[in-house]
Amino acid sequence: MHTHEGVVGIIVINSEGIPIKSTLDNTITVQYAGLISSLAEKSRSVVRDLDPSNDLLFIRIRSKKHEIMVAPDKEFILLVVQTPVD
Repeated sequence: MHTHEGVVGIIVINSEGIPIKSTLDNTITVQYAGLISSLAEKSRSVVRDLDPSNDLLFIRIRSKKHEIMVAPDKEFILLVVQTPVD
């Protein structure tokens, strides 16, 4: 995945918010891991509050600088940072 055009980095985070694997430098990895794991947990909670039979599958965040795609699972979170394409 890292070789795809526009991909800046990939991070795998465990259920405790600790990065396991990353293609980014350590400082940025820790920052993304902490913030995104918190966001994913809160987002999952909102989805379940709205409909208890539903679950969060994917989050896509787009800014001027980056596009962040988050695929949360029970044990891991996959995070892909890429440059946005117009």
